[in-house]
Amino acid sequence: MSNSNLRADAARVILAVIDQGQSMGQALPRAQRHYVDGRDKGLLAEICYGVMRTLPQLDTQLRRQLEKPLSGKKRIIHCVLLAGLYQLKHTRVASHAVISETVEACRELRAPGMTGLVNGVLRSLQRNIDQLMDEQFEAETVQTLHPSWLLKRLQAAYPQQWQQVVEANNQQPPLWLRNNISSQSRSDYLEELEEEGIDAVVGDSDDAFRLLQATDVTKLPGFKIGAVSVQDLSAQRSAQLLDCQAGDEVLDVCAAPGGKTCHMLERQPKIAKMVAVDLSKERLKRVQQNLDRIGLDAELRDGDARYPVQWAPGQQFDRILLDAPCSATGVIRRNPDSKWLRRDADIAQLAEVQREILDAMWAILKPGGTLLYATCSVLPEENAEQIKAFLNKTGDAMLSPIQPQESAEQPGWQLLPQQDGGDGFYYARLIKKA
Repeated sequence: MSNSNLRADAARVILAVIDQGQSMGQALPRAQRHYVDGRDKGLLAEICYGVMRTLPQLDTQLRRQLEKPLSGKKRIIHCVLLAGLYQLKHTRVASHAVISETVEACRELRAPGMTGLVNGVLRSLQRNIDQLMDEQFEAETVQTLHPSWLLKRLQAAYPQQWQQVVEANNQQPPLWLRNNISSQSRSDYLEELEEEGIDAVVGDSDDAFRLLQATDVTKLPGFKIGAVSVQDLSAQRSAQLLDCQAGDEVLDVCAAPGGKTCHMLERQPKIAKMVAVDLSKERLKRVQQNLDRIGLDAELRDGDARYPVQWAPGQQFDRILLDAPCSATGVIRRNPDSKWLRRDADIAQLAEVQREILDAMWAILKPGGTLLYATCSVLPEENAEQIKAFLNKTGDAMLSPIQPQESAEQPGWQLLPQQDGGDGFYYARLIKKA
């Protein structure tokens, strides 16, 4: 257990994201280190992710209760109230416990003079909780829980489907796992889960299955020895589409945290060489941890994917997986803070980096080799438009269609996020003419 107040820690995380521009991936693990009990870690994550998912609505309803905005040093109290309101609306925590713990958080946050305000605001919100739950919002950003710049892009790209994308983005993400085919068949593992009383359904990717109820994956049969791994349904398609063969020299660029590296090795144990590259030495530690858990080997290198001469001088590869840095607009349900951290101007900058990396990777692909371009984005500028421009300027590049309707004018396979399905992803498979 921890002596830290969980609601105070939630407020610190929320403040770090919305005011200081930190990602949840940076701020939340720091706060979770205070806790040993997995339930406390889980509740802290649920509050922080939930606030990010529903931020405009919480903020709108909270501000009505305040005579004046809480600014400056009082912003942390605004954040603790957001955490309290989220719990009242969206969790099963008893209202009296939410209110008392949130009031107590003020003392840990060195704002004992704010306890009366916090108590009064939360009690008023609790009395009106039914109306708050049923409220319809006029402002599109508040109604859809998406920033206006992103809504405009989604509406332009998917005039018939943008609402489905928004709805999927606002859901809690499903828990997809990857069966390790080198350990057992998927059907055998599902039988093992059934014996443990764990319900699961298969996905339409070879090794994928989804748990119907949240669980501690580290306690699943064989997890600690690599029999199964957490990986989204859409992300699992990478290894299947690249289809590495025995004797191939393979490069996974922008590889962290290593799920795709491991999946390729699971599916083809006779890969001659697997090189995994990432810009961050720290993130490569995660790749090594995943390899170690499953019992796999790969050569890890840190470096900028735009400059392979620095980390792969004179080398070429038979197959390259380029999981390009992107806006992550296809995985918003897993990273709801990205809605409020990302800016419209970022998209053009990301597209330029993608162009540079794609050109650099093409130069080290062997003639006759295959490059799979992948993003977890749903924005055409990063996906189909990127590949179309590349094909137009690159004489030795040829599209290898994944879907029958693909063409040089509309290349690649765009997956949109689906409730209970996979995340938003884009794939384009390219062959280098011999």
